[in-house]
Amino acid sequence: MLYNARMLYIVATPIGNLSDITLRALEVLKQVDLVACEDTRETGRLLKFYGVEKPLVSFYKDNEHRKLERLILHLREGRSLALVCDRGTPGISDPAFLLVREARRQGIPVTTVPGASSLTAALSICGLPSDRFSFWGFLPRKKGRKRTVLDGLRDRDETLVFFESVHRVKETLRIMREIFGPRPAAVCRELTKKFEEVKYAPLDEIVRWAEETKLKGEFVIILQGRGDHGTQVSAEEEDV
Repeated sequence: MLYNARMLYIVATPIGNLSDITLRALEVLKQVDLVACEDTRETGRLLKFYGVEKPLVSFYKDNEHRKLERLILHLREGRSLALVCDRGTPGISDPAFLLVREARRQGIPVTTVPGASSLTAALSICGLPSDRFSFWGFLPRKKGRKRTVLDGLRDRDETLVFFESVHRVKETLRIMREIFGPRPAAVCRELTKKFEEVKYAPLDEIVRWAEETKLKGEFVIILQGRGDHGTQVSAEEEDV
């Protein structure tokens, strides 16, 4: 069933290129009663691009607890709601889980409308193993706490994935080099956009590149784990 009233839809939106939206996402956005989003201006531009007119309400980190009751009441009254984030899939480093959890507690049906995600997009083109990885979102802003978190990941075997802002990416890369040494890494920025760039190199080379480059956009940083798991093993091979 494509659409159901009194349903919470978790809808993925493009991470850059506006063409990266699914037909199902557009159908749902056209039919729901209300769209909850991080930035109403950002989502408004997306909806306008596709000729969709819907009432918008903000739901983001810092106002999520105040808006939660209102959105749940909207659903309990038998109306539908689409939750989107500015870019990508809701629930990845944003407060979407709070709304999903409360909806499930109250017996309100929830479904996903999958699509773009900068996490999986970066992993698919970074050139590092993706058979085992852990995602750590945005690191703490304070340098001391950031260093503590990264130091605790030094001996992890799986590939490590982080988000970072343009304002802190150079500092974060320098700390990573101090802790992880010349480990292979990739920095992905402006994914799916005109100036998409993936820098794949040892961390010390990536730090030099970052220091010499005027960086823009949002970043996904991927580090190879301590273990050498560069060759993914199929289930058939594991059974041999």
